[in-house]
Amino acid sequence: MTVLLLNFSAPLQAWGASSRFNYRDTRREPTKSGIIGLLAAAQGRSRSADLADLAGLTIGVRIDQAGQILEDFQTEKDWRTGKAKALTWRYYLADARFLVVIEGEKDFLTGLSENIATPKYPLFLGRRSCPPASKLVIGLTDQTLDDALDSHPWLASNWYRRRQPKKLQLAISQDCPANETPDEFIRDLPVQFTQRARQHELRPVRHRFTWIDNPDGVGGDDHNDHDPFALIGGDS
Repeated sequence: MTVLLLNFSAPLQAWGASSRFNYRDTRREPTKSGIIGLLAAAQGRSRSADLADLAGLTIGVRIDQAGQILEDFQTEKDWRTGKAKALTWRYYLADARFLVVIEGEKDFLTGLSENIATPKYPLFLGRRSCPPASKLVIGLTDQTLDDALDSHPWLASNWYRRRQPKKLQLAISQDCPANETPDEFIRDLPVQFTQRARQHELRPVRHRFTWIDNPDGVGGDDHNDHDPFALIGGDS
């Protein structure tokens, strides 16, 4: 199989999967809905376009630089009446970096790579206020999804590497194969993106870790401070 490798890096990202009304949350990794939305924007698809081909792609995400949750409490007024509107709470990931791997047919992925390089619409990482800070496309390679997630070089920034141990685990979230038991179901598989009738189905997700060496790190080689509960958005 062929995989398309993407680098999701920005000062702020936001990947909501259960936002409701005035509370806009974020997961700690990009959602499939958000990734497909970026691909659809790059291709110039309308909100009412069929998404079946994009939704059928197999996607995996490796958390190369775990971001910090940032809360943005917002107030606003109607400029016409001067009356206050409803309060909103928006959550973001600050200084996060992700390796996004998309598995599919080579010709289709080649087209997607070209679309992302010259997008029809502006691209953002979850919300319009979160543009990417660097080139998105890393490239195409003939690997399986798992091999790419395990073997691609670490994307973390230098300052982050220096604060991590010499050997550490990176969290991975990926589409769960049909013959395996999922670790979590996330409602982030888009059916349509229309403003008035957005629809998302549940997606079975597999969580795992991969070991990497960090020559720039601190402490002993066997030190590991990962938080497994971070994979499902819980507290340890």
